[in-house]
Amino acid sequence: MSAEKSDEKIKVSELYDIIIKYAKQEAIDPIRGAGRWIGFGLFAAVLISVGVVIGSIGVLRLVQTTPLGASNGWSWLCYLITVLICLVVGIVANSRIKRGTLER
Repeated sequence: MSAEKSDEKIKVSELYDIIIKYAKQEAIDPIRGAGRWIGFGLFAAVLISVGVVIGSIGVLRLVQTTPLGASNGWSWLCYLITVLICLVVGIVANSRIKRGTLER
């Protein structure tokens, strides 16, 4: 009877090891990959956001130096042009996004 119990303990131990290895392979490793992916994505998002803000201010100042920005009655048009340019840049950037995988 003790031989059967030791065989059962070995089987339970092997089953436990297999479950742990499977959990690491299917859960922990992809989460680590996702963490790296999210980290690089957040870093890129911050840099792109700063670039868009600085670029938008530059476009606004450029439009304001034209005769269009000199008149008080049409000064709102400078802001509209800047918003439209930002929308075009956003649409182009969104069209260039490709879906990646977390397994790289």
